[in-house]
Amino acid sequence: MKTTNDFNFENKKALIRVDFNVPLNEKFEVTDTTRIEAAKPTIIKVLEDGGSAILMSHLGRPKGKQEEFSLQHIAETVQEIIGVQVKFANDCIGSDVEALAAALEPGEVLLLENLRYYSEETAGDKDFAEKLSKLADIYINDAFGTAHRAHASTTIVAQFFEGNKCFGNLLAKEIESIEKVLKTGETPITAVLGGSKISSKITIVENILDKVDHLIIGGGMSFTFIKAQGGKIGTSIHEDDKMELALDILKQAKEKGVEIHLPVDVVAVDDFSNDANQQFVDIFNIPDGWEGIDAGLETRKNFDKVIQASKTILWNGPLGVFEMENFAKGTIALGESIAEATKNGAFSLVGGGDSVAAVKQFGFEEKVSYVSTGGGAMLESLEGKTLPGIQAILN
Repeated sequence: MKTTNDFNFENKKALIRVDFNVPLNEKFEVTDTTRIEAAKPTIIKVLEDGGSAILMSHLGRPKGKQEEFSLQHIAETVQEIIGVQVKFANDCIGSDVEALAAALEPGEVLLLENLRYYSEETAGDKDFAEKLSKLADIYINDAFGTAHRAHASTTIVAQFFEGNKCFGNLLAKEIESIEKVLKTGETPITAVLGGSKISSKITIVENILDKVDHLIIGGGMSFTFIKAQGGKIGTSIHEDDKMELALDILKQAKEKGVEIHLPVDVVAVDDFSNDANQQFVDIFNIPDGWEGIDAGLETRKNFDKVIQASKTILWNGPLGVFEMENFAKGTIALGESIAEATKNGAFSLVGGGDSVAAVKQFGFEEKVSYVSTGGGAMLESLEGKTLPGIQAILN
């Protein structure tokens, strides 16, 4: 696996695919700089070697050239974070951009305009990718969040840099972290899958049953398992058409020697609101008209025991409706358990939109080993798929 450490960028121009698809407020100010900060080590490595960096990214889903999706809005923030003046190109291909790139001096940075102003980007158009390739000597992919898409800038462009392409710092870390869970992790390995639906996680479950020792299933998806086993779940979220599948997962796990841990109790409410009446109930006996909305006290203790005995931990999905303050306790307790295990030497990987949001919201970001930046890309990796953006560098 070639990374930026395998290259000296002195007097070289590096075309870096970053993921600067960041949230903006109504004044077009960046409200979360995580993705820009994540790209900084790769950019700095190129500049410190004596090379120049040409940054390309998409922002949003523009239909043609829509000004509100211009990367010019983020140029100043990128400049502040990297600590180097950032030049901006009003386009991402063409003779003007080629001239700007050619004029770049060592230590300079050029940010290109939104790649998705061109439909050729998402279509994976070869001619468009070739035009991008004319800007630099070396190609670096550091955008894990888009590595599962065979777009021009994430995959196709790599074929024009035979022997001169590599993974950036961030993408390399993502690959290593997922490999630690799926291939090289120290045992016991535990995966925690939460969220509302089995249907969105089924391929992950099927892939990781061969890799893990323990599987904790929480959140809304647990109710399908409970109902499938004859439990009364009140009005709790579930998928009737996935009950047979849930039983099959339990059977497969038993055959493979994987211990599945389901909630034993829940916080149940009589209304889906933060101020609803609530009670702790046995998950197999939720009263009619009540729904489970968070992990109960016994469940939190049980899950904690499993986590503390683990050496490698994957967390994907919350244990309750953490967006409501009164029902975030199960998810917070899980975060505390994983933080404690990490402090004691376990490797912990957090990925998937809701888990990452919870980790940030409750201050666990620095207390786990790695927080993945790619939602869809992370899930496809856990499903065992080879991502086109990664394969393009390995070819």
